[in-house]
Amino acid sequence: MERTLIIIKPDAVQRGLTGEILKRFEARGLRIIGMKFMQMSRELAEKHYAIHQGKDFYEGLVNYITSSPVVVIALEGTNAVAAARKTIGATRPQEAEAGTIRGDLALEVGRNLVHGSDTVENGQIEVANFFSDAELISWSRSADPWIFQ
Repeated sequence: MERTLIIIKPDAVQRGLTGEILKRFEARGLRIIGMKFMQMSRELAEKHYAIHQGKDFYEGLVNYITSSPVVVIALEGTNAVAAARKTIGATRPQEAEAGTIRGDLALEVGRNLVHGSDTVENGQIEVANFFSDAELISWSRSADPWIFQ
């Protein structure tokens, strides 16, 4: 089973979309194995967005993600990274398909509601950056045989 990190960003929390976004991942069949409501520290934001350091939008990105609480979620499932990214939609909301989180609920790239790990490797790294092993609970649902082969 793959793991992926989802961050419900400040704009989604402020707009009251946390439940709607979470519902879409659960409906997809992904299993929540960890979840936190938190105020992200600058240090953690800089670590999370280190790949963008030096780019002109980096400072604004760090300031934005630390501006208001976020919900971080560790999800688990078959092809969890790809499934989550398809559920989220394209980075630019105007390019996101209808039926995706961003296609249905977002208008601007700087307020695109949600982050999802982009690779399996980054999913492992990102989950570890936000959750200790003790905070993650791998479990099975009675519905799992109806979701996973």
